[in-house]
Amino acid sequence: MRMELSAFHNLDVYTTKGKFVGRVDDVVLDPNDKRILGIAVGNVNRDLFDVDARGVIIPYRWITAVADIVIMRQVESKKVSPAAAEEKKKR
Repeated sequence: MRMELSAFHNLDVYTTKGKFVGRVDDVVLDPNDKRILGIAVGNVNRDLFDVDARGVIIPYRWITAVADIVIMRQVESKKVSPAAAEEKKKR
């Protein structure tokens, strides 16, 4: 299914277990490969992510569905930063 990038803006993001993650502020693109690298999420649920910033970048590979909302895989542990989760996954 094809979708315009502007359709992502302001979509709510939830985990596969129904927890609110935040709201899509922007999309991160790789213009060379013509693909989406991630989504910039604001209004982040502080119960899920340990961040001081206004938002986080969620890797697009964590996204399982996009329609009226965005569904992402459940974060492994409570209060994890996206960078720490990626590092843990590499080990």
